Amino acid sequence: MVYSIDMATVGIVGGTGFVGKYLTKLLTAQGNEVIIFTRDPNKYAASGKVTYAAFDAKRGNCDIEALKKLDSVVHLAGAGIADKRWSDARKKEILDSRVESTNLLTSTLKAHASHCKTFVAASATGFYGPDSRPNQPFTEQAAPYNDFLGETCNTWENASKKGAEFMRTTLLRFGIVLGKESGAFPEFVKPMAFGIMPILGSGKQMVSWIEVEDLARLILFAINNEQVSGIYNAVSPNPVSHRELMNTIAKAKGGLKIPAPVPAFVLQIMLGELSIEVLKSCNVSAQKITDAGFEFSYPDIKSATLHILAK
Repeated sequence: MVYSIDMATVGIVGGTGFVGKYLTKLLTAQGNEVIIFTRDPNKYAASGKVTYAAFDAKRGNCDIEALKKLDSVVHLAGAGIADKRWSDARKKEILDSRVESTNLLTSTLKAHASHCKTFVAASATGFYGPDSRPNQPFTEQAAPYNDFLGETCNTWENASKKGAEFMRTTLLRFGIVLGKESGAFPEFVKPMAFGIMPILGSGKQMVSWIEVEDLARLILFAINNEQVSGIYNAVSPNPVSHRELMNTIAKAKGGLKIPAPVPAFVLQIMLGELSIEVLKSCNVSAQKITDAGFEFSYPDIKSATLHILAK
């Protein structure tokens, strides 16, 4: 199912990234104007219904005239969680890139963009800690976990909630986003070209995931539906173990794939503190968003995997 909105102008902060590209394609296919806010808009050429505007949180720079045109805005910006090993400097960059950009966006919207009525902000399932109760997935009411990502997500969300003071605000806690071009999926697939199927740690850890096109549609659903406000988990209704995820990809790829366990201590040496997230079992509920009426096109890992590999 495709969710549509009346033709509008939608801003996407961080729209040049993986999720932003899918969202832009979906919005413009329905006739909407999209303004992508980025640090260097001169790098990109306007095309059709897509234009670019300046947004640089470190410099406190935002194109106010572009912001005034918006009916809705989606905030996706932030340094990649898994792009680099977590040094103290990198952890600061991960936090600051989210909080500073959110503070600049909400304060500038409040001062200059009264026409913008909807704010959809990203968060992440890193808000939650490891599973503590078997078969009891995390819901949106859970408290933030007391570790780096839990505290980062909580601080990030508190900054986004400032938007609720003057416009409808929806926070989406993204699970692991699966798609062919970026994120975790191509990293899982690469070794399989050599007949190897890595199993990280025990392989029993639960992975709460969402296919990238479903995520773009979910964001559009949040824009389009006035009753959707507050916090929602943006995850498939069918989380899987890491081993099941890898087995599903291997079967879809075909050919012999030899399981190759990667022990936890090896990941700890390779990744440092980031290995905690790779090995963490986190079962997250999609019940609230499905109760709101959202329907997933790829609700199970088999259909999602086949769709991604068919592209």
